[in-house]
Amino acid sequence: MSDEQAEAKARELPPAAQRALAEAAERRRKAEAVERPKEVAGRGGAEPVRYGDWEVKGLASDF
Repeated sequence: MSDEQAEAKARELPPAAQRALAEAAERRRKAEAVERPKEVAGRGGAEPVRYGDWEVKGLASDF
C-alpha cells in the first residue's frame, strides 16, 4: 500500500474514529515516556504479567 493510498484510507474514517486514534497514540506516547523504577533481583526478559504467565525455576503457570 502506497502512502497515497494510506492517506486516502485515513481520510475515510469518521471524525469519532480519527479522535479515538489520536487519543490512543497520545496514550501510547505517554506510556513510553513513564520512567519505571529499576528492578532489583528480578528475572530477566519481558515482564510476565503482560503475557499472562509466570515462569519460576523452569515451571510455568498460566493464569
